[in-house]
Amino acid sequence: MNHLDLGCGTNPQNPYKRANLFGLDIRDDAEQVLALRGISMKKANLVFEAIPFSDNYFSSISAIDFLEHIPRQICLGSSNELVYPFINIMNEVWRVLTPGGKFLAVTPAYPSSLAFADPTHVNYLAQGTHEYFCGEHPAGRIYGFHGRFVARIAKLSAPTNYRDMPHSPFASAIRDLGRRISRNGLHHMVWELEAIK
Repeated sequence: MNHLDLGCGTNPQNPYKRANLFGLDIRDDAEQVLALRGISMKKANLVFEAIPFSDNYFSSISAIDFLEHIPRQICLGSSNELVYPFINIMNEVWRVLTPGGKFLAVTPAYPSSLAFADPTHVNYLAQGTHEYFCGEHPAGRIYGFHGRFVARIAKLSAPTNYRDMPHSPFASAIRDLGRRISRNGLHHMVWELEAIK
């Protein structure tokens, strides 16, 4: 019953209400703050490093306003090696999830200006991006993805609909309709992916 929140900062999310909450962030100040609250946190730069936990350790993982900060590809220094940090993170998420484990990602998405306004956003998700990681033969295999997920949720929505899981599909639909009518729009891509092993 372990949950990991990627990019947790000093306020890790636990949308599945798991008994054991863990955080992972690049920030120096988060570990001490979370220790005072009894939350285990590790520091890692997931652009270059693996998730520092063993295989099949988590029954759920969240990445809320996180994936947009992970580059799709980078070229490493003098070696000119091309690596795919976004693919690598998806491999790592799959690796540390238990069979049937859930991955909840909530990310500002194309075509919303929120996806592009923040200068630290370098990964733009859109409808269909999840398909590179789902199905019998995920398209991400050509870039080195070796896991497999099934999409339980993959849609544009209001991010507040998914802070607690399982969410209410009826309440979510009402909020989404309200956002469409108010012209605020549906500006976040929401995934709930289940690990198939």
